[in-house]
Amino acid sequence: MTIHIGILGLGTVGTGVVSILQQNAADIQTRSHCEIKIKAILDRDLHRKREISGDFLLTDQPEEILQDPEIDIIVEVMGGIEPARTFILEALRQGKHVVTANKDLIALHGHELLDAADEAGKDLYFEASVGGGIPIIAALKESLAANRITEVIGIINGTTNYILTAMAEQGREYAEVLAEAQQLGYAESDPSADVDGLDAARKLAILSSIAFNSRVALKDVFVEGISKITREDLAYAAELGCTIKLLAITKHQDQGIEVRVHPAILRRTHPLASVNGVFNAIYVVGDAVGETMFYGRGAGSLPTGSAIISDIMRVVRNIQSNSKSSINCSCYLDLPLKAITDFYTSFYVRLLVKDEPRVLATLALLFAEANISFASIIQKPRGEQQAEIVLVTHPCREGALQEALDSVRAYSKVLNIRNVIRFESRQDGNDDSR
Repeated sequence: MTIHIGILGLGTVGTGVVSILQQNAADIQTRSHCEIKIKAILDRDLHRKREISGDFLLTDQPEEILQDPEIDIIVEVMGGIEPARTFILEALRQGKHVVTANKDLIALHGHELLDAADEAGKDLYFEASVGGGIPIIAALKESLAANRITEVIGIINGTTNYILTAMAEQGREYAEVLAEAQQLGYAESDPSADVDGLDAARKLAILSSIAFNSRVALKDVFVEGISKITREDLAYAAELGCTIKLLAITKHQDQGIEVRVHPAILRRTHPLASVNGVFNAIYVVGDAVGETMFYGRGAGSLPTGSAIISDIMRVVRNIQSNSKSSINCSCYLDLPLKAITDFYTSFYVRLLVKDEPRVLATLALLFAEANISFASIIQKPRGEQQAEIVLVTHPCREGALQEALDSVRAYSKVLNIRNVIRFESRQDGNDDSR
């Protein structure tokens, strides 16, 4: 049996898909019990040099692929919203299964595309949209399906993890490391999607929807980037026995779903604290399985290509058994979303103050009026008659913290609120801000 596929896009990821299919053809054929053959590839520039070649049609006309009756599976690796969305909808209308790596498209239009797949009676798989080669979506939908997932916390953007790792290990400033990341190809010339947290937010919207079986849109995710993190913050975190990571956090609690992306302080004992460089990791807590963690490369042609081909092989098995996936869309609940003011965590607050008597006592009173107490305090002189104070609070509501900060801003002895960073603690209580 031969299954024909058409690939939309021949950039970094598309090239990785072709390379793996060619290099591992014998093993893939043995494991899938059929030949998976590339029939056609869509490429905008037919005249450029390529690293791959083969017995397939190379075309810049999408209809030659989408309307080919012999093609069973469309692989979309173009990226972006349009024309990828239109091409996928047309592929489904033409009776083809679809595999995509497009996180932007799934985060914004996943509901529409999954409904279209159900209507067409075809599969739509998107493992590669989150975590590169890390098999997290299949794990949540299948391997952990018996669990009530309570928490998913991830380092799911390699660019920001590289930057924060280098800043922490080498004591360098954000702007310097960002420039290096761009030079090395880890960051785009416009790095805003990564450093502002939007890339991680898109992935978290997908993970949250799957983990909790309730639709979470990109607009529902609270997002804060890493540009305000300084080497001083990382040094203080180290003094507290911690590190700082950009985390994608989603939790299912009694009051609803909490969905947020922001820099967070982690105890060194947290499983995610040792995930460094461009690597990704996703920490999942289920009521039956307990704590699990998935680790690997979150981007790149071959890791992402690996995830795409695993999805192709899933579709092939469904074709062979004359069935379709019964879990195209798993959002059968409609859970409420928690407001940011109701998020509950500890906070790191770094202040520049006048170095005078009773300043710390007054700060304690201002926080106490918002029902917030301190777990630890660091104070260091900073020039003539100035001091820097780091306050680590006990867990409190985000709304209460903002009330306290409003009072702190109005206090004449406070010269500057230099940074506010959330802590993240393990659910079992073994990792907190104390």
